[in-house]
Amino acid sequence: MILIPSSWLPPALLAAVLLIDVALSIRPVQFIRYCLHGVRFPEEWWWSLLVIKALATAGLIAGIWMPGLAFAANSGVIVYFLCAAIAHIRAKATGSAFWINCLGMLALSCATLALSLI
Repeated sequence: MILIPSSWLPPALLAAVLLIDVALSIRPVQFIRYCLHGVRFPEEWWWSLLVIKALATAGLIAGIWMPGLAFAANSGVIVYFLCAAIAHIRAKATGSAFWINCLGMLALSCATLALSLI
């Protein structure tokens, strides 16, 4: 069982990227707005994504020192972006936002988990 990441750098990098994503989503920039409209996610629920990503960021950072927390937070981020990918596919919104934003973040999350296991 993985209790503490083998290196602090991968979860810290993912946390930084998620934090930037949260900052860009407070007043969504055009590509985030386009992405959320593309999957027909209701605007009145956009705040929930900020909360989820902020909590994941906190979990990744705290998990550097707290056994098991980074693993759980990283796994949650992977599930989040898997759900986002499914939403894009179901909505047939498979343009550049899907390939770059959604699958790019999914790949980064998976790589972070893999590097943390080494």
